[in-house]
Amino acid sequence: MTVQDTPPTGTTRRGDFAELHRRVSDAGLLRRRPLYYAGRSAALFAALALLLAWFVVLGASWWQLCLAPLFAFVIGQLALLGHDVAHHAVFAGRRATDLAGIVLGNLVVGMSYGWWVSDHNRHHAHPNREGHDPAADSLLFARTTEQAVRTRGLRRLAAKYQAELFFPLLSLQALGLLVATCLTLTRGTVRYPALERTLAALHYALAAALLAVVLTPLQALAFAVLFGAVLGVYLGCIFAPNHKGMPMTGPDAERADFLRRQVLPSRNLRAGRFVHFLFGGLGYQIEHHLFPAMPVAALRPASRIVRDYCAQVGVPYSEAGPVACFREILRDLRAIGRSLPADPAQSAPPTRPTAPEPTRPTAPEPQAAPEAEAAAR
Repeated sequence: MTVQDTPPTGTTRRGDFAELHRRVSDAGLLRRRPLYYAGRSAALFAALALLLAWFVVLGASWWQLCLAPLFAFVIGQLALLGHDVAHHAVFAGRRATDLAGIVLGNLVVGMSYGWWVSDHNRHHAHPNREGHDPAADSLLFARTTEQAVRTRGLRRLAAKYQAELFFPLLSLQALGLLVATCLTLTRGTVRYPALERTLAALHYALAAALLAVVLTPLQALAFAVLFGAVLGVYLGCIFAPNHKGMPMTGPDAERADFLRRQVLPSRNLRAGRFVHFLFGGLGYQIEHHLFPAMPVAALRPASRIVRDYCAQVGVPYSEAGPVACFREILRDLRAIGRSLPADPAQSAPPTRPTAPEPTRPTAPEPQAAPEAEAAAR
């Protein structure tokens, strides 16, 4: 049930990724860092405990709304910690990984760990491929004109103006996670359904009880809505720069080698250490896709090796600052939305509009390469 942490079997230019893997491994960047994760975990749980104590002491006050964004930030950071756990960046064994992931995901964050792992595995295997990557088939945003043309009613109106509605729509991300969790645990389609159901139910029971005991009903509702909206925007802003606005991939991408299949549809965030801390390290999306089990603390030094190597072998390495990154995303969403006629009956045969140029030009589609074994973890 853990997230896939080795390159999937398929056609690959063995020399390209194997050489990069050797360089990164020789630099010691694939070693686990238990002290880093122990310190990070202790700091986050201490922050959560402090916020809970502050919440109880403050009592039934509208000032509690000031704490909601802080709770959203800490819970978001704990969700990112769970992401690293699922990728085997923290524990080597499957049992320890699954147990820690379920505790973090279901009990602490309130999100089904099993559902998330299933979705995330498919995303890593087929980044930015419609019909295969769940992140490319979002209910909130149309990533291709074909997706936009298929929308109807209110969803079509949202697709037409999705660039303008980008941040308001992100506020629904947390609600989407709740719905996906409820559906998944109701159907029992995870490896440990009883444990996941129990811990998720405990999470929401404790949260509801805490709100009901400390706040008035109206304050509790306002707190829950604000917390969910901020958490959704926070997580959405972390994940959006990774692939949105980058080229979508098709069947030909499956014949590409692992290096190009992961690098070409991904974008790094060019920013300082504080911004990357806020993003939980996922601003180094290219390195994360190439080496999913790499500890977050190693992604920054690895990016220098990967960037130089991509330049050496002629693979475009896209990165942009935060403002430029979101500008590219909004431009792509606007181009897709504006391609829709007002009347659904007037929809033209689905063709995707030309995507905006990435930060660096995209290389020609690589030819199929001979099959090779997947690189070591």
